[in-house]
Amino acid sequence: MKLPALISLLALCALLPACRGRSGAPAAEQPLRAFPRLEIPAVYVDQRDRQEYLLDHFWDAFFAGDGRSDETAVLGVAEEEVEKQVATYIQLLEMIPLPEAQRKMKHFFSQVETRHAADTSRHVYLLMEQIVVRYLYDPNSPVRNEDLYLPYVEGLATSPYTREEVRPGYEYERRMCSLAPVGSVAPDFRFTDARGRTRNLHGVRAGATLLFFSNPGCYACLEIIDTLKGLPGMDEWIRRGDFAVVNVYIDEDLDAWRAYEPNYPRNWLCGYDPDGIVRADRLYNVRAIPSLYLLDRDKRVLLKDAPTERVVSWIQENLKP
Repeated sequence: MKLPALISLLALCALLPACRGRSGAPAAEQPLRAFPRLEIPAVYVDQRDRQEYLLDHFWDAFFAGDGRSDETAVLGVAEEEVEKQVATYIQLLEMIPLPEAQRKMKHFFSQVETRHAADTSRHVYLLMEQIVVRYLYDPNSPVRNEDLYLPYVEGLATSPYTREEVRPGYEYERRMCSLAPVGSVAPDFRFTDARGRTRNLHGVRAGATLLFFSNPGCYACLEIIDTLKGLPGMDEWIRRGDFAVVNVYIDEDLDAWRAYEPNYPRNWLCGYDPDGIVRADRLYNVRAIPSLYLLDRDKRVLLKDAPTERVVSWIQENLKP
């Protein structure tokens, strides 16, 4: 996306209502400040340089704030406004290559640490911890992104400012987020169909493969199935080998799965994990069912534990009826 669009998005998000608002006005002795607007110096004329400056300095003026003592604000800005800006920052990071976005997320965490070290009474560290975890790692978040969360949770796992009682959890999340990152070759595993035949993920030949971890009768899974079946051209893409759906059950009630299996689309590859290797968290971080991984022709991960909307958007942009 071009820089003017980035800046327009930034301005638009500043006008959006907070994701988790409070009722009533905050009881403050003086008005809370608005989130500081960033002015890009005129010396930056190249579009890429301006984009770089925008992302590198997004938080500078905020962290330089004096702060307030009331519980509805952090560094002089209402907490709901801070949350809104975190959401904006995440959106902006997702518009640049992942390695760059991860470096900037790591820098963001270091800024949070530095501000917290300067004044622990402002609770900046805890607030950002709560917001980032909720947005990037909650299985129900529509913007969840394990690869973008990884540099932040690496910081949480090692920072001296993380509460000791939650540190082991963050270390576990760090390990899990490191599994099957975007750009890597998806780990191979075998799955067995209802007739007892065994297939391997890497043996599936298709221009793109959707790895779909599902449970029989799961309501959210049914929504995904209906959405995919309803896409114009889906049956033709599968017939031509442009696309494949590998629908795998990773839990233990095989009788329930076998009873339900006839309900799945007949042109999908449906099976169960006979070795329990996925459930054992050794290959994929399947934190909740359903979970979607989109793979390219060579089984490299394009989208990891992706919301359905992102998968559908990719399909519509890359496959032609």
